[in-house]
Amino acid sequence: MKVIKTAHEHEEAWQRLIVLIDENPVEGSAKADELELLALLIESYEVKHYPIDPPDPIEAIKFRMEQQGLKQKDLTPYFGSASKVSEVFNGTRKLSINMIRRLHEGLGISANVLIRA
Repeated sequence: MKVIKTAHEHEEAWQRLIVLIDENPVEGSAKADELELLALLIESYEVKHYPIDPPDPIEAIKFRMEQQGLKQKDLTPYFGSASKVSEVFNGTRKLSINMIRRLHEGLGISANVLIRA
């Protein structure tokens, strides 16, 4: 096993990972350890070569709303008023530090994502 440095090595690692997953190795076995190590090596390569930008703050809020079945009016406690919710969603108002704090604490949205607003 070695650090994955090329696209070819990445593909080979994926093929081996699929074989190991199909074998469903017993936890603590050599094959289970190999599977775990391969997953870490693949993740490390992909983070470096295929970075994913964090989501837009408003899209992150909308996504969480969808997950929790919330409507815009349900966000009033986090924004302070219904008009502020609309203004933020329409792009005429930025998220304030207090809004970010409340959204983070109340809805569990990463503060780092929200700060990008």
